[in-house]
Amino acid sequence: MSILITGGAGYIGSHAARQLIDRSYSVVVLDNLSTGHRWAIPSSVPFYQGNISDSSLVAKIIREHQVDSVMHFAALTDVGQSVLDPELYEENNYIGSQKLIDTAASMGVRNFIFSSTAAVYGDPSELPVSEKTKPAPINPYGMTKLKTEDYLKKNHYNMRYLILRYFNVAGARLDGTLGQSTPRATHLIKVAAEAACGKRSLIKIFGTDYSTRDGTCIRDYIHVEDLCDAHILALEKLSGGLESQIFNLGYGQGYSVKEVISMMKKVSDVDFKVETAPRRIGDSVEIIANSTRAHQVLGWSPKYNSLEVICRTSYLWEKNLETFLQKMKTKD
Repeated sequence: MSILITGGAGYIGSHAARQLIDRSYSVVVLDNLSTGHRWAIPSSVPFYQGNISDSSLVAKIIREHQVDSVMHFAALTDVGQSVLDPELYEENNYIGSQKLIDTAASMGVRNFIFSSTAAVYGDPSELPVSEKTKPAPINPYGMTKLKTEDYLKKNHYNMRYLILRYFNVAGARLDGTLGQSTPRATHLIKVAAEAACGKRSLIKIFGTDYSTRDGTCIRDYIHVEDLCDAHILALEKLSGGLESQIFNLGYGQGYSVKEVISMMKKVSDVDFKVETAPRRIGDSVEIIANSTRAHQVLGWSPKYNSLEVICRTSYLWEKNLETFLQKMKTKD
């Protein structure tokens, strides 16, 4: 039996695939390579280039590889882009996920792990947010994720599921072999790392007049390796009979945009240029996780709960990225 990882050549999906492989799980990857990279997946792993909405392809993969579990990472994730093109996000994130869920269930898949987001909470009425906090997304990205959650709850048939709502994911593998490589990425830590490496002339802070301690938005950052460890724990618990439910994944500590930029300057020892700009539509003011349920039920114990570690691994990956990519081309 094997695990199908959708979006498995992307940033988070590829880290999850590597961790599963390291733990001797059998995996198969489906990715359309719109933002992912074929080199991110070991050549020994079965790989299919295609879309989650291609039901015949998904059914073929499940049948031929005896897939009994799905980790669904495939999605568009740019909040700003979702505001500009909500139809694209509806089609890709929601309708595509509907088709994947239906196909997986009809083919007898037993376990389904859904990659959701803190964006479903919008600007929450309470902090930190728990799984009981009422969702109220303020952008199309968060809306499509919440709609997919609801569809999974109502149409999972006999398939057990866990919904993992995670906060701002960043960082890279500590061995330097994998990290955030998405072109034109908009994530603050990725952008700051690019600025520190001279790949950007400056970084912009969108909004400095928020009702926070320094006027900039606050986020709960989680290292990608801790996030993927939680996914594997979730799969193991679900396979062992855990009932379907939702988990928040974050550290419970918020950092402002200015604090993140200061940390990136510290770990890189580069004083890159920073400019201020107007607020962006769709940005939440502050969001921090209460992940008590994940700690208690999944037995999740993060290893890299440190903004400094997150920023340093991101910077080192970015610094060595071009050399790494050249090695990958030479290997091919």
